Amino acid sequence: MRDLDVWLTIALLVLATFIARSGFWLVGSRVQLPKRVQDGLRYAPACALAALIFPDLLMLQGQLAISWDQPRLVAGLLATAFFLVRRNMLHTILFGMAVFTYLRLGQ
Repeated sequence: MRDLDVWLTIALLVLATFIARSGFWLVGSRVQLPKRVQDGLRYAPACALAALIFPDLLMLQGQLAISWDQPRLVAGLLATAFFLVRRNMLHTILFGMAVFTYLRLGQ
């Protein structure tokens, strides 16, 4: 690619990112989303988090690896159980990382 092509690509990506991220901010309250869409958007953060976390818990070197000797999976399951009991996200993160560290280094 020529230098001009690279800079043009960067400029277009900046423009696309700006439009995508500022669309709702620029439009403001002039556009009302349907109630059904608003209800569905409530689940978007949880779905995004699950899409980031589950592959890391269930895959090892690109292969599905579901076994009790996989420290990430065990720590994730124990952290989930901890959260269901305590309902505290910060404590859950600390607990999950402590369990993961113990399983990785303590054995």
